[in-house]
Amino acid sequence: MRLTLMILLSKAITFVCKLFKRNGSVYPGYFIIDILKQEDILEKVKYPKYVIAISGSSGKGSTTDLVNHILTDAGYDVCYNQSGSNGVLAAATLILNNCTITGKFKHEVLLLECDERHLKLIFGKNKVTHLAVTNITRDQPPRNGEPDIVFNDILKVVSKDTKLIFNCDDPLVNRMSYLFDNEKTTFGVGRTEDSYIKSNIEATDYAYCPKCHAKLQYDYYHYGHIGNYHCKKCDFKRGTPDYEATNVNFTKHSIKINGNDIYLNKDVLYAAYYTVAAYAITKSIGLKDEDIIKSINEDKLASKRGKVLTLDNRKLTMLESKNENNLSYYQSIRFIKNQKGKKTVILGFDNVSRRYKFNDLSWLWDVEFELLNDKNIDKIFCIGRFRYDVITRLSFAGIPKDKIILVDDLNNLIKMVKKDSVGDIYTMVCFDMTAIIHKLIEDDENEKV
Repeated sequence: MRLTLMILLSKAITFVCKLFKRNGSVYPGYFIIDILKQEDILEKVKYPKYVIAISGSSGKGSTTDLVNHILTDAGYDVCYNQSGSNGVLAAATLILNNCTITGKFKHEVLLLECDERHLKLIFGKNKVTHLAVTNITRDQPPRNGEPDIVFNDILKVVSKDTKLIFNCDDPLVNRMSYLFDNEKTTFGVGRTEDSYIKSNIEATDYAYCPKCHAKLQYDYYHYGHIGNYHCKKCDFKRGTPDYEATNVNFTKHSIKINGNDIYLNKDVLYAAYYTVAAYAITKSIGLKDEDIIKSINEDKLASKRGKVLTLDNRKLTMLESKNENNLSYYQSIRFIKNQKGKKTVILGFDNVSRRYKFNDLSWLWDVEFELLNDKNIDKIFCIGRFRYDVITRLSFAGIPKDKIILVDDLNNLIKMVKKDSVGDIYTMVCFDMTAIIHKLIEDDENEKV
């Protein structure tokens, strides 16, 4: 009876939200769990055969989108959090809204991108049938603390029947290879032309063997602590993944997975990771190679990240960098550096986090902004509420002052970029700021009409 009432209440609140043209992806869950204190309500739901949770510090959203695309193409009835809201309140809203009044989930597959710390709040044990972990890096330190804390929280949803799919390029995540006797599927990315032998990042999240605590030896790094490693004192190592992306060619948007030619919908390393992750996840469900390959190669899914626009005949690439995650920024910076010709960068943010108001900025000092001290970078425009903090960090990175432009009024950004800079443009900002800049570009285009 209680579950029925909560289901009806969630659907009613969602209806009202839509009536007033509000998103409503979180508020029903907030009312039920936070206001009415029904924290255990999701445990009462009768879940379907496939409950797939995808978690990790980065890449989980893109992986979830691609898994949904592949499963839907294969004829599965999938329900997933397309909005990207991945906390317990959003999950509660989605799950309850897709139940019958008796509490039975209506769809064949429940596919959820899950916040790492909220995963245990959404699911108890014996609920998740497939758990995929993309990576664990230092992310949102005021909320998450150290990566080990996040990893241990993720493990709380693992039951003896949970199928584990994880990135063995990450030594922290690869602890799952010996912690559990469950059915396991591993994935990774082979050496690329951008891989490097010696770590060039000072803030490395994981450097020691989790079994014997000796320092790990790396054959190569992709970024941070992600790469091919082994321990000289015990048997812990990356090993050979079950599904490995090799022959990575960003120019041709292609990789090979276990010998199969696979299309990349974005010319960046993280696209190789979410593609091979989605391949491994859908194989663990039981899909055939030919069905997965057809879905990726023929029914191509457009990337949500890295949109390419034009501003006065200049190419503008929108790179979404995750605040409080130095490796997210590092990958964006590396991408910019690898592009040819003169370049202009837009950098900044209004909010440090969507989840809390600590406004801790210590993570800015973990980001290798020194890499932006490059002769081909013409100007760096600093925007947003924390623009002075960003400028201070860039100054300590040794970037000449005449390359840094402060934008006090965001409404003048497009005009200033067009007037005071040259070359292709790259926005390296958070998700919220991306939407704002996109609107400024649209307004600029409309003024020409």
